[in-house]
Amino acid sequence: MAETVDTNSFKNGMHIELDGKVWRIVEFQHVKPGKGGAFVRTKLKSLEAGAVVDRTFRAGEKFPRVHTETKNVQFLYDDGSDVHFMDAETYEQFAFPHADLTAELPYMQPNASVQVLSVNGKPSSLQLPASVELEVVETEPGVKGDTVSNVTKPAKLETGAVVNVPLFVNVGDRLKVDPREGRYISRA
Repeated sequence: MAETVDTNSFKNGMHIELDGKVWRIVEFQHVKPGKGGAFVRTKLKSLEAGAVVDRTFRAGEKFPRVHTETKNVQFLYDDGSDVHFMDAETYEQFAFPHADLTAELPYMQPNASVQVLSVNGKPSSLQLPASVELEVVETEPGVKGDTVSNVTKPAKLETGAVVNVPLFVNVGDRLKVDPREGRYISRA
């Protein structure tokens, strides 16, 4: 018998099985209206299709829980059709289709360490660190005396990613970037 989880135990990032597919809980909200029974409003992301849907469930409704595991892996290379990784503990190599990682690839350097999420023992998705350090290879020079706050300019990083940065950032600077949002954090 598979472990079940009810709506009262939902947590962001938890995986459940619904309609025969695996879904990740992106966010949820318990709602207790003045009239009628309580319910839970959720945003679920399909691990297969990547689609995000809004679903509402009755409070206390039960679902099969899907077991997940994260492993540290090393990014090896991208051959155009597949992106290759190696498990840091077993040295076993595996690949993801290139199309599945278009958002993550601009923030990954060869030999970088990332985490892979395995669902029921099968690699499912990639989790990048909260920040990565990358070098600026192309940006317009800042204008001396231009000190207006919150003004940004685009900067191309060594991996090809483009992020908006403050005017004082120059070519050759190393930056901390949040890869999940594609946002400048600070100079490294």
